[in-house]
Amino acid sequence: MLSIIQAAGWPIWPLILCSVVALALVIERLYHLRSAVVAPPTLLDDVLGVTRSSLPGTEVVNKLADNSVLGSVMAAGLRSVIAEPRISEQALRQSFENAGRSAVHRTERYLNTLGTIATAAPLLGLLGTVVGMIEIFGSQAPSGSTGSNPQLLAHGISIALYNTAFGLMVAIPSLMFYRYFRGRVDEFQLAMEIAAEQLVPHLMRFAVRTPAGA
Repeated sequence: MLSIIQAAGWPIWPLILCSVVALALVIERLYHLRSAVVAPPTLLDDVLGVTRSSLPGTEVVNKLADNSVLGSVMAAGLRSVIAEPRISEQALRQSFENAGRSAVHRTERYLNTLGTIATAAPLLGLLGTVVGMIEIFGSQAPSGSTGSNPQLLAHGISIALYNTAFGLMVAIPSLMFYRYFRGRVDEFQLAMEIAAEQLVPHLMRFAVRTPAGA
């Protein structure tokens, strides 16, 4: 491996850096985009059960907010109803929407960076190819003979090929994981929207109705 890096020349170092960053981001997102961390499957049913007859206390709401990303969205709605007993349905929906935007932003963390690496890695490989071709032409004798300096010619070809291959090796997995994570984020966003839609009428039962004309 070291010999390949030496043969590829300096253009491969940005690609190595990109590969390290991409690997770190993939591991980080695999850990933080788990269902147990973002949207536990039974959390909605648990919240509906706890709030069946009355609103929970502050300690329970805080525990729900720390449970998961979805839990933080649900806790925002509960806090809105607890803080404002006369809250309107539109205001409650707005509270869920604001919390949902923040939650989606958290789940999308680092995805733009991973997508940028997937896009930039082939270009960096192409840069190595161009540098290698420049060395190939620079190794030629003034007369145009390509065999005048075979060592430099072989070195230029190795730079061109190694960088191109390594750029694709970084870009393809990065793009695959980026698409996978985007799909996960979309699934979680849909789950949060469905949960909010079910909680709105459920929580409005605890809102104090304002008399007409008051």
